[in-house]
Amino acid sequence: MMLLHRRLKGRVRTRARSIGSARRRSAAALVTVTACVATLASAPAGADGAGRPAYLDARAPVAQRVQDLLRRMTLKEKAGQMDQIAVARIQGDCEWSGGALNEACMKTVLDDYAAGSVLSGGGMGPQKNTPADWARMVNSVQKYAVEKSRLHIPVLYGVDAVHGHNNVLGATVFPHQIGLGATWDPGTVRDSGAATARAVAATGIDWNFSPVADLARDQRWGRYYETYGEDPLLAGTLAAAAVRGTENVRGAKKVAATVKHFAGYSEPSNGHDRVPADVSVRYLQDTLLAPYRSAVEAGARTVMVNSGAVNGVPATSSRYLLTKVLRDQWDFKGVAVTDWEDIRALQTKYKIAADYPEAIALAVNAGIDMAMEPYFAKDFTEGLMTAVRRGLVKEKRIDEAVGRILRLKLELGLFEDPYVDPGEADEAVLGADRELARKAATESQVLLRNEDGTLPVPASAKKIVVAGSYADDIDSQAGGWTIGWQRVPEGVELPGTTVLEGIRAAAPKGTDVVYAAAADEAAEQARTADLTVVVVGEKAAAEGEADSPRPELSAGQQALVKSLKASGKPVVVVVLAGRPLALGDAAGTEGLLMSWLPGTEGGHAVADVLFGAANPSGRLPVSWPKKTGNEPMYYQQLPGTNGGAESSYDAAYAFGAGLSYTSYAFDSLGLVRSSVRAGEPVQLKVTVSNTGRRDGDLVVPIHVSRPSSDVLAPAGKLVAFTKVRLEAGQSKTVALTVPARVLAVTPGDIDGAGAPRVEGGAYVFTAGGRKAELTVR
Repeated sequence: MMLLHRRLKGRVRTRARSIGSARRRSAAALVTVTACVATLASAPAGADGAGRPAYLDARAPVAQRVQDLLRRMTLKEKAGQMDQIAVARIQGDCEWSGGALNEACMKTVLDDYAAGSVLSGGGMGPQKNTPADWARMVNSVQKYAVEKSRLHIPVLYGVDAVHGHNNVLGATVFPHQIGLGATWDPGTVRDSGAATARAVAATGIDWNFSPVADLARDQRWGRYYETYGEDPLLAGTLAAAAVRGTENVRGAKKVAATVKHFAGYSEPSNGHDRVPADVSVRYLQDTLLAPYRSAVEAGARTVMVNSGAVNGVPATSSRYLLTKVLRDQWDFKGVAVTDWEDIRALQTKYKIAADYPEAIALAVNAGIDMAMEPYFAKDFTEGLMTAVRRGLVKEKRIDEAVGRILRLKLELGLFEDPYVDPGEADEAVLGADRELARKAATESQVLLRNEDGTLPVPASAKKIVVAGSYADDIDSQAGGWTIGWQRVPEGVELPGTTVLEGIRAAAPKGTDVVYAAAADEAAEQARTADLTVVVVGEKAAAEGEADSPRPELSAGQQALVKSLKASGKPVVVVVLAGRPLALGDAAGTEGLLMSWLPGTEGGHAVADVLFGAANPSGRLPVSWPKKTGNEPMYYQQLPGTNGGAESSYDAAYAFGAGLSYTSYAFDSLGLVRSSVRAGEPVQLKVTVSNTGRRDGDLVVPIHVSRPSSDVLAPAGKLVAFTKVRLEAGQSKTVALTVPARVLAVTPGDIDGAGAPRVEGGAYVFTAGGRKAELTVR
């Protein structure tokens, strides 16, 4: 979300500690909602035998509790529940200054206008950035909402924990999603989501705005690195894994996952963030919607809506997306929330509404349940009430939206236990799950070039030169959305291991590791080195600031690599970036390792691969262009009639590319049945072997192509994949299933008016050069 606030400073470094003893609650620190509502003057209709309102009876069905509470609420209170306000509006001077919570502003937001949710956007934390202080801050917000509002309804507290609990200093920072995409490993993604949820829960937060289910198809786009990749099946499978990890964890609280940004957010027409997309209905249905659907079906409780417009209609006001697709077709029962200030944008930016009440009506009638306002609680609440008075919104629709919000709060257990113990937060968060983060970062490493077996670094190497400023830059290694919104703020020291530190720790005894940050010194030192590792990349940024009209390695970095190549000694390039970068003069080195934005354990991960402690298993989740100007680039590009190489798919490194320190063979590919009816799943068996001398993990992708089809089809399309552990010399046969809907396409003419279906005819499945032919009847 776009956070137009002042950077909050004054963070302190804390020492990381691993999780120790089990959670212990401090009764003095915790106040339950039930105790608070005991102060209600009477027991109105719907009360239980003890005189409490029925909505507080944890034994009652959730639907009954929701209806009981809705009956008691005024229109103003219902409108407030549909509003989400930034925590900066209740801190300090309540004008983005940060600092301590301000009771007067809490009264306005949480009592007078009964806001149903509060969020901490990037950089919006407590005065002192420790897990315990986060827990105290969130507890205080909850306590005010519960004790001061008329019906004592707890708030939903949201945060963008998009690669670990990345806002909290000392929390383990995981690889960004693009790196996790390179693992092709749903298990690792699920475990990373669960680890993040545990950390988030320990600080009192119950709503995480993650995962991103958008597709990365334009390297210019600033949020490219927040996706799992360019392929809808890969992205959807991993997003679903992240949802399952988040939604099923049991930490100090339950945590709701959010699928975002629904839908088509990653298709800006000029490559810049939040620019409208123009896509065909066929492309929308067959490609863009697929990963969101997989994540929703995995059990996500919430969906965040695309800030942009699709085919001339802002997604926030699209009844087609928010009701017909999300609710009617996919049967989504959860909460749909906007992104940052997007309802107001319908009036101020898109100009499809005359005023704010009309903008609110457009969004709510389309299917929005909660507005990330996030500035003015009064404006939203009064605006929605005005819309009702004008007849623009029916109270029945408001009851539907508020009912979903209340159900979410009840399912998360907030009415029974909205607080956490701050005394346990530091132990639960600081340095937690570092080994998992290291594993995830290691699995994400993609070895793309290894001429003459340069890697792993031979034991005979006595001098290794490490060059480039990014080698010792933990902030850029962590990427955007780390402590602050854009990046780690100035003056804040992020705990972690840089690539330089990782290499020094991993180098064998007797090997001299020389760091040369300056280009001249690096070129001089390289002449007497056995190997030079040059770390290149791009500075951390987020959203629009991360847009890159020319996604290429900077001229200075290209010149540095060129000078190192001139030494005549082997050069390995390590790339720390959120997207593939055209390498220019930096291409053609002996080694190329794509490390993405690997987080605080990334230095160890890079070193483990360079020295051979880990056998690289990462594969590109995106395509790597040869040069700029070919964006957008993705492997599913449709065929054309121009015979030039650059008019078709011509990548420097193709989707799925990646090398290993061992060798593999695809021995056979077979179909369980060579003919199926349209709508039936396809079952395949693949036999693979490790023909080398090292154990390794092999990604097994299955692609499909059509000899002919009614509408254009790409040369290949990923329809199934798995990851197999193979010991040296071992063979395994794995079974994979292709669901029928993965083969479906929208039929018809240019208007793409039909529903997706599986066409009859011939299909050719491939895996590692092996083929199997199928007939669909």
